[in-house]
Amino acid sequence: MELTKNKNRLHALGAAFPLTIPVLTGFIVLGMTYGVLMQTKGYGVLWAVLMSAVAFCGSMQFVAITLLTAAFDPLAAFFLSLMVNARHLFYGLSMLEKYKGLGKLRVFLIYTLCDETFSIASSALVPEGVDRKYFYFFISLLDYFYWVFGTFLGSVLGGVLSFNTKGLDFALTALFVVLFLEQMKKEENRLAGMAGLICAAAALAVFGAENLVIPAMILIVVTLLSGRKLLCR
Repeated sequence: MELTKNKNRLHALGAAFPLTIPVLTGFIVLGMTYGVLMQTKGYGVLWAVLMSAVAFCGSMQFVAITLLTAAFDPLAAFFLSLMVNARHLFYGLSMLEKYKGLGKLRVFLIYTLCDETFSIASSALVPEGVDRKYFYFFISLLDYFYWVFGTFLGSVLGGVLSFNTKGLDFALTALFVVLFLEQMKKEENRLAGMAGLICAAAALAVFGAENLVIPAMILIVVTLLSGRKLLCR
């Protein structure tokens, strides 16, 4: 019985791994970037790895570096985290059916549901003969491991090598710019994309660069909800 279970798990791992290779290449690089930045701010390997393992929130982790090194404002930190990660509410709702009936593993799947994992799990079809539960589990586990391991490598590297890290924290911003441009190639996404740019520009003009994130996110959500009929045409 146990041998059969192990074979099912290995089969599921073999089916899941090829789908996560693009995430592997991206997360190792970005994780290393995060690890190096944490090291330059005075946080050692243990703190960097714990942050990635416990928080596991990508973009918010980069933002948190600034929060950790500035005067602590818990209310602003809470609302900023909520707005930056609000998209996960929609991810979770859309994955209810796929993760239905997966037992205790659902807790881990929910905890590790990031942008990249959602992108794979929401579109991938479970191969014939592969255990559905372990297929989704290994997609999440592998992506989670890539990020934590990348952070570990970067933190170790940052502690051993000394080099100029100026501009390194722009890596994640650059990634999102590339993802945005890729989405804008699709005609159906252009109206929503332009709305987002206009809202961000308006928030920048009114609130300034230091305080634009939360107002911009609120404005974007309100605009998209108000114009959803037009955007869904």
